[in-house]
Amino acid sequence: MAEAVFHAPKRKRKVYEQYESPLPIPIGQDHAAKKEFKMYHAEMMNNNVIVRNAEDIEQLYGNGYFGKGILSKSRPNFTISDPKLVAKWKGVKTSMPMITSKKYQRGVEWAAELLRRQEQEESTVHSILQDYTKPLMHPCLQRYEEAHLHGGLNSEVDSKVEAPEGKQELPVINRDLRESDNVEDLNKQASCPQEDSRQATGITSSSNGHEVAPAAPIPCVQHSHQGDLIPQPDAQPEDGQHVGLLSVRESRPDQEYVLVEEVVSDASMREDALNEKLVQTKRLICRRNPYRIFEYLQLSLEEAFFLVYALGCLSISFEKEPLTITKLWKAFTAVQPSFRTTYIAYHYFRSKGWVPKVGLKYGTDLLLYRKGPPFYHASYSVIIELVDDCFEGSLRRPFSWKSLAALSRVSVNVSKELMLCYLIKPSTMTDQEMESPECMKRMKVQEVILSRWVSSRERSDQDEL
Repeated sequence: MAEAVFHAPKRKRKVYEQYESPLPIPIGQDHAAKKEFKMYHAEMMNNNVIVRNAEDIEQLYGNGYFGKGILSKSRPNFTISDPKLVAKWKGVKTSMPMITSKKYQRGVEWAAELLRRQEQEESTVHSILQDYTKPLMHPCLQRYEEAHLHGGLNSEVDSKVEAPEGKQELPVINRDLRESDNVEDLNKQASCPQEDSRQATGITSSSNGHEVAPAAPIPCVQHSHQGDLIPQPDAQPEDGQHVGLLSVRESRPDQEYVLVEEVVSDASMREDALNEKLVQTKRLICRRNPYRIFEYLQLSLEEAFFLVYALGCLSISFEKEPLTITKLWKAFTAVQPSFRTTYIAYHYFRSKGWVPKVGLKYGTDLLLYRKGPPFYHASYSVIIELVDDCFEGSLRRPFSWKSLAALSRVSVNVSKELMLCYLIKPSTMTDQEMESPECMKRMKVQEVILSRWVSSRERSDQDEL
């Protein structure tokens, strides 16, 4: 058996983000001074580990690339915003999603259907959605309109921003969200009626976890940086107004309000156009989002246990009860019988500085990245086996020469090396000792790089010698 030759990882041609310090974040350095240790929170849901908090999601993925977005390919950056509309209305400085009128109406229909399933009367459903989806005036739209009016719009620009009278206006409170005095109250105060449904009256619940209140306060909003809208906790409703909003998690400012591109009549905006034909133009109108879709961070069992056991920065709960390390070890083993084997290998490679990710798409157990998937292609495809001192034991994936050659060819075609990772446990280790993660202290690891022998290449090497 020849000694393996290390090949430098293949860097990606286009890198769109900056590398951040992985967890645990260094303390005491100039760029990270006074950083405190933070505990993140997750929960077990349908045998999966889910992180809901937006700040936790950003930090867990950004500092080590743990998990993936449930609605995204990798980084949890899902948005309902239409890229074509964002490019078209690039002059509107805001982070709110921009969607088409058709997509907005689809959300209204989903909200109405859910209200009907909760046995709401048709008149109540209509009243709730009609009041909730009223047009709102947003400061960024006012600035956009004023800039175009003062700059003199040419005839080729048909898109303007609607600002009719009678619309609810969104007051500007603070320019920077971080300077707001109400930041700490945002997570406590519900931005939609169902968030405090347990304390309200006349509220119904559906079987899929959505809750809708037939009557609740309409929140005022404040304007933060980049046009985010934040609900104010002390808002009071106007007489006769109802709110119905469907949500699956805590409020997020950039999802509660959307900019909808709608076709409106331009003649109604000008006094000198009364006798002219109505000109249909498209404008952005700010409305509340009646059916919000949120993205969570899904951690693999190995990633979740590493954050709990190795780094101690994650707390996992089940039905609001925190789980201990021993309970997690047993629960994850019950969910995934091969968890012990895969986690020991994951722990080993993470400790070596690699970023292991699930290798299912290439037919292996793990993929090893340098720094993270945004910067380098995976260097190794890893197959994990648990054996004893004599390299004997029941293999998880018994290979034939044909299947092994096929897997090796697949790895080579995607510019990766196939690695066999053998976890060697002492022959004296009992199954009872394997019931605790402390068994890893007695384990040894041996790595074998499998490369395909090419006869023509071997002959050319001999000729050179």
